[in-house]
Amino acid sequence: MSEILLQSMTGFGKSFGQFQGKKIAVEIRSLNSKSLDLNLKIPAVYRDLDTQIRKQITSALMRGKIDLSIYIENEDPSQTSLINEQLATAYFEQLKALNKSWESKTWGTNTQDYLSLVLRMPDVLNSQLEEISEAEADLIYNLVKQACTQLQNYRREEGKGLAKDLMQHIENIRLEMDAIVPYEKERVKQIKERIQKGLAMIDESRVDINRLEQEMIYYVEKLDISEEKQRLQQHLNYFNETLFEEASGKKLGFIAQEMGREINTLGSKCNHSEIQRRVVMMKDYLEKIKEQVLNAL
Repeated sequence: MSEILLQSMTGFGKSFGQFQGKKIAVEIRSLNSKSLDLNLKIPAVYRDLDTQIRKQITSALMRGKIDLSIYIENEDPSQTSLINEQLATAYFEQLKALNKSWESKTWGTNTQDYLSLVLRMPDVLNSQLEEISEAEADLIYNLVKQACTQLQNYRREEGKGLAKDLMQHIENIRLEMDAIVPYEKERVKQIKERIQKGLAMIDESRVDINRLEQEMIYYVEKLDISEEKQRLQQHLNYFNETLFEEASGKKLGFIAQEMGREINTLGSKCNHSEIQRRVVMMKDYLEKIKEQVLNAL
C-alpha cells in the first residue's frame, strides 16, 4: 500500500552548533497559513546570510507561517561587546557640566548616576561585528537545514494523525449516504401518493395531457438524488486518493468544496425528515474536514 504523504503545517525544529567559542542555536516554528509567511530573527552579525537562509526555508517548507530564530552565546565575554571609551567620556563630561550648572539655579542639587545614563547613550556599547568566514556561514546554513529537517519530520508525524481523522470523517459521510437508501423507497412512495391525490382532483377535460406529462417528468427528475449521490461518492474516493499525494492541502480543500455542493443539493431535494437528518450529519462531518484541511500542507 502507498504511503500517506499528507503533512501538517504545524511543526517545530531545533539544532545546535559551535564555532570558535560561540554556541549557536537555530529554532524554527511553523503554523498554518494560505501561503509562505516567513519571519527571521537573526543577530546582526549574520544579516548577510539572510537571503540564502530564506531560500533554504522556502525550498524545504513551501508553505506556512514560519518563524526562525538564531541565538548566539559567546563563551568569551570579552568578545561580546566593546565600550567606546572616547564617546562615553564625552557624554560623562557633558552630563556632569549640565548637572553643575543646574546646582547654581533654583532647582537645587541634582545628583545623578552618570554611569547608567552614559551606558544608555547611543553608540556607547558597540557590538563587535567581525566578518563572517565561509566556514561559519556554512555552519549556519547546515544548522538551518537540520532545523528544517526536524520540522519536516514533525509535520509528517502530525500529518499521519491528521490523515487518519480525515479518512474517518470521509467514512462517516459514506455511512450516512448508505443510511439514506432504506428511506428512498419510502420517499418515492410518498411522492407518488401525493401526485396521484393531486391528479384525482383535476378535471382531465381541461388538461393538456402532453404538457402534464412533460411537467411530471421534470418534477420527478428534479427530485431524483441518484446523480448527487454518485458524484458525492466520487468526491469521497478522490479525497482519500489525494491523501497519498505530496503537498495536497489546497487540493483537498477544493474537493471538500465540491462535496459540500452535492450534500447541499441532497438536502434541498430530499424532502424527507430522516434523510434531512442524515444530510445534517454529513454537513457536520464536512465542517470538521474543512477545519482540519486548513492545517494540511
